[in-house]
Amino acid sequence: MSIGTGVVLFVIGAILAFGLELDIPAVNDDFIGYLLMGAGVVVFIVGIVLLTRRRSAVTSTRTVGDAGTAQQVTERRTDVDPY
Repeated sequence: MSIGTGVVLFVIGAILAFGLELDIPAVNDDFIGYLLMGAGVVVFIVGIVLLTRRRSAVTSTRTVGDAGTAQQVTERRTDVDPY
C-alpha cells in the first residue's frame, strides 16, 4: 500500500511542478510539487524496505497439569523469507 501511495504522491507532485500553472497568491505551486515528489520518493523507499525485511513469528503454548504440578512449555519460531 505504501508503494502505491508513494507513486501517487510523486505523480501529483510532478503534475503540480511541471504541468500546471496556477496563480494562487502566497502559494508556490512548484515548491509544493517538489515537496510532494520528495515525499513520494521517501514513502516509496520505506515501502520497499518494509516489503523486503525478514519476518519472524513466535508461537508459545503453555500447558499446566493438575494443581500446577506439571508444566509443559512449547515455543516455535518460524522465519519467513520474503523471496
